Amino acid sequence: MKQLIKQEDWKRKEHFLFFSKFEEPFFGVTITIDCTLAYQQAKAKGNSFFLYYLYRSLKAANAIENFRYRIIDKEVYLFDQINASATINRPDETFGFSYMDYDKNEELFNQNAKEEIARVQQSKGLIPAGSGENVIHFSAVPWFDFTSLSHARSFTFPDSCPKISFGKVTENNGKKLMSVSIHAHHGLMDGFHIGLFAEKFQALMNEI
Repeated sequence: MKQLIKQEDWKRKEHFLFFSKFEEPFFGVTITIDCTLAYQQAKAKGNSFFLYYLYRSLKAANAIENFRYRIIDKEVYLFDQINASATINRPDETFGFSYMDYDKNEELFNQNAKEEIARVQQSKGLIPAGSGENVIHFSAVPWFDFTSLSHARSFTFPDSCPKISFGKVTENNGKKLMSVSIHAHHGLMDGFHIGLFAEKFQALMNEI
């Protein structure tokens, strides 16, 4: 479900109109997440670390209203729930796009996500069925660490979905660290909101 934002009453009206005129309205930052406890928890439970941090990042994003804004036909909508469209690597060294519904029940999310990963890995297509505007584009590049990252984009395509990428887990002074890149439409959110996401995501990764 989604609701139309009445722009005349919206506190971000001027920001939205200003940044919507840009050829490239997206901005991006890279943060570092301490995943020491999360990695231990995932391995102790026999869970995929990818799904472990994917779920927590999706949960963090759903908790922040600005991550649930989308632009459709030049109007801004607020979705009740945001889901995941994540790139899934295949044995033949290609990848496919997946679609995973968010669920407050992590077990159910993992079960459905594993089925979707298997489907994508066994397929040869690129575009998933069921993906819509209410997604975040996720990708993992576990082969290397990064300090910045950019995305291939078509400026003629009216995209407003945030993009979150995860790097290789590295170790420093006994801590496991992971770079996370977040790109978002500046008309819908600012650095403040990415800061909220970073804080929430880190807190969820620290939960035992």
